[in-house]
Amino acid sequence: MTAAIAEGNLPQVVFYKPTGILNQHPGYADILSGDEHVAELVAKIKASPLWNSTAIIVTYDENGGFWDHVTPPKGDRWGPGSRIPAIIISPYAKRGYVDHTPYDTTSILKLITKRFDLEPLPGVRAGAGDLTAAFDFSR
Repeated sequence: MTAAIAEGNLPQVVFYKPTGILNQHPGYADILSGDEHVAELVAKIKASPLWNSTAIIVTYDENGGFWDHVTPPKGDRWGPGSRIPAIIISPYAKRGYVDHTPYDTTSILKLITKRFDLEPLPGVRAGAGDLTAAFDFSR
């Protein structure tokens, strides 16, 4: 993937999940190694021809919610449930902005659907946001 980034040759949508000790899972991985890995990938993308049209969404698949200072929202058996962090890195991200819109992991699909004018997928929660509030497309 590193060569494809340097060449500016990634598909329009890429999902990437670090494996092994880089995935930050408790018990066998550490946060620092995963953070350094993500920082390296972001730096490579920022230095590549891809950067001017890129949105990177860093999120996690679970957290347990043990440290959260807010009661998790009610949901069905699939969610929303525990809150998970998301960081948006893009030349179009609102700078210094903390978005308080309710999202879930299907919000990423909603953003892709909206961006590429696609037919909405079944199962995407109608009440979840599409992440566009975190972007400033006027630049």
